[in-house]
Amino acid sequence: MRKRLRPKLFAALGAVLFLSACKAEVLAPTGDIAAQQRDLLVISTLLMLIIIVPVMLLTCWFAWHFRSSNAAAVYKPNWSHSAKLELIIWAIPLLIVVSLGALTWVGTHLLDPYRPLSRISKVEPIAPDQKPLEVQVVALDWKWLFIYPEYRVASVNELPVPVDRPIRFSLTSSSVMNAFYIPSMAGMIYAMPGMQTTLHGVFNEPGEYQGLASHYSGAGFSGMRFKAKATDAAAFEDWVETARQQDQVLDRPTYLELERPSENVRPVSYSNVDPQLFARVVNMCVEEGKICMAEMMALDAQGGTGLAGTVNMSALIYDKHERRGTREPVFGWEPFKVTGFCSTEELDRMLAAKPASASVTPVVSGPLRGHGMPQPMTPFGDPADRYLTLMQPSAGSAQQL
Repeated sequence: MRKRLRPKLFAALGAVLFLSACKAEVLAPTGDIAAQQRDLLVISTLLMLIIIVPVMLLTCWFAWHFRSSNAAAVYKPNWSHSAKLELIIWAIPLLIVVSLGALTWVGTHLLDPYRPLSRISKVEPIAPDQKPLEVQVVALDWKWLFIYPEYRVASVNELPVPVDRPIRFSLTSSSVMNAFYIPSMAGMIYAMPGMQTTLHGVFNEPGEYQGLASHYSGAGFSGMRFKAKATDAAAFEDWVETARQQDQVLDRPTYLELERPSENVRPVSYSNVDPQLFARVVNMCVEEGKICMAEMMALDAQGGTGLAGTVNMSALIYDKHERRGTREPVFGWEPFKVTGFCSTEELDRMLAAKPASASVTPVVSGPLRGHGMPQPMTPFGDPADRYLTLMQPSAGSAQQL
């Protein structure tokens, strides 16, 4: 019997040895927000253990005390009620539920990811003139893009940040829903296509911390990890200067190439980032000539665009087939789609760049204003004298109405 137990004992000890290499980042955070979340988790667990531990111990004691061989145990088959037991059984859990409810309500409001930080750490408040570091995050397939709009630089799968400075993350996704998570800094927040979420956090100690995607997003999900490098302010400024000297510029064509699915991408930096790139990613209009959601919603709020608006949904979604060079079969009438609202100057450039062999020639009948059409309200261009651009998906050419 002892010989049979030895392999099992060694296997158990080996498992414990492997687990000893894991880092308990959730229970040993280096950021104030993550520390408060850790405290909320620990206190809630201890409150619940007030019920769980006595119940488990009493279950074992009842089974042992009322065993068939214990003649001293008092057996009362007709017993039905005890006011003292009822008081203990109901009062203590009720107090614990009330305490958990109050603790959770206060904690979730104070730790709201959209709520700006009120302190750097437990002993250091935020100075009135301290400005948070803005970081725009895009979840790509399968990598993370970090844009620093204040410095006009960006990085992929690497997040350098200064210590003891509040960070405001603005997050979105290019194709599918994902989840952004740095256990040592703050809690998890979702990143969704066509939407923008917000997360506030801070690092209180320098170091290199693990960041990851905590929501399955496809084949390359396991490689969607990055390093959050918390350094002092001087080291962070040095990294910014190094990034500004990079030859790679992050404009819209470069982003569209970066957006293509790829796995286990090494960290890389970009300089001279397009200041409207993140807004266009959120509005799903990074492609040239594609209408933005903000523009379409503004048109809808002013009465819509008639027939053109009824078949425009394909322009407002992530077209993975078009991005990957494939086409879905079309049955029946092949609808057109709105690709954008262009000014007369933009239209002239488009006509000049159009190849002579195109099957359909663009025709201009006048600006939208002259036809009583609503004017788009958009941050991406001048709404005056704009034209409605329609595209036949099969021909790939544009027409003007």
